[in-house]
Amino acid sequence: MSRHAQHPVRSVDEHLRAVTEALRSVRPRAETVSLEDALGRVLAEDLVAPLGLQPFDNSQMDGFAVRAADSRRAPGEDGHVPFVVVASVPAGHVPDPLGPGEAAPIMTGAPLPPGADAVVPVEETRPGGFPAPGTVLRLPPDQPAGRFVRRAGEDVAEGDTALFAGQRLTPARLGLAAALGCATLPVRTRPRAVLYTTGDEVVAPGAPRGPAQIFDANAAILRAQLAEAGVEVLAAHLVPDDAGAFAARLAADAARRPDLFVSSGGVSEGAYEVIRQVLGPQGEFVHVAMQPGGPQGLARPEGVPFVCLPGNPVSTLVSFEMFLRPALTEVVGAPAPRPRRTVPLAEAVRPLPGRTQVRRGVWDGTSVRMVGGPGSHLLAAAARADALVLLPPGDAELPAGTPVETLSLD
Repeated sequence: MSRHAQHPVRSVDEHLRAVTEALRSVRPRAETVSLEDALGRVLAEDLVAPLGLQPFDNSQMDGFAVRAADSRRAPGEDGHVPFVVVASVPAGHVPDPLGPGEAAPIMTGAPLPPGADAVVPVEETRPGGFPAPGTVLRLPPDQPAGRFVRRAGEDVAEGDTALFAGQRLTPARLGLAAALGCATLPVRTRPRAVLYTTGDEVVAPGAPRGPAQIFDANAAILRAQLAEAGVEVLAAHLVPDDAGAFAARLAADAARRPDLFVSSGGVSEGAYEVIRQVLGPQGEFVHVAMQPGGPQGLARPEGVPFVCLPGNPVSTLVSFEMFLRPALTEVVGAPAPRPRRTVPLAEAVRPLPGRTQVRRGVWDGTSVRMVGGPGSHLLAAAARADALVLLPPGDAELPAGTPVETLSLD
């Protein structure tokens, strides 16, 4: 009997769909947060512009506000048209109306005086600079209407949808909300997760380590990945190889009403697979045609989705990126999954028959080269990588230059 005969076998795409469906019950609510706390959050409602941007016609640069039609008067001997300088218009001040033949010194962002419809840059004027009111200033002829004028509402019109529900709030989007006068924004609540790592052989970093034990890297990996995906970790537990202890821990954590459980380890076919032992009767444990990250599980204790990942550190990292991150993005609008791009291999690589192989690589701007071997224990190699390289199943070696799909880890 093969080592995977006890589990059904799924393709990578099939398991991604299964994880996504398992998370459909995660329904974030809405909460209001300050603009300062909104970075990376997901907008819960459309933001309808309460005013236009720009809110008024204003100058794009330092210069002189004029009536464009006045510049079509007969020029003087130097080819320029005379204007009379009037009071300056600083930014933040309401200007007086502009009369025929007048030029108002205007600063960048200042409102355009009523009657003005163009701005002439200060460096195009004669004698130059900003002379006192009453001075005769000469400007180039035939100024077009609208020159260096920011029109009211040209960026966003009042009543337009400026931002859409489900968008992640980036610095530029927060800047737009601020420009519209929003001090707070409605955002989706972060899903709340409880995290488990399993095995008598693992101890927390900083704790005493026995001669047959290793430090737990998986909790740190998953905490960071969940945080990147906009998930709040309520608690993280090291679970011993004791099914009764895990069942009791799970019951206590279910009382906290999390949105999601996530575990690493305990899902394969060994004698001490506590996650599978406890959740097997109410869940499904399968083998995905992927290396690393073959053993996977899904369950729903107390109606809460439980995503069970394999226990080797790189298997845990890869499984999250391949399944849980994209599922969270689709279902709850978490930050987007890793950017995918097709790039050439820098070296020949041999794929695996019948399984997608996810290798770790480095993208140099031209091609991607492998970092370390395919083993799921090679965490230092994974730390050097900035991309996951997806090698499709196959028997033949992929020569250098073969295009492959990658997920950026930057």
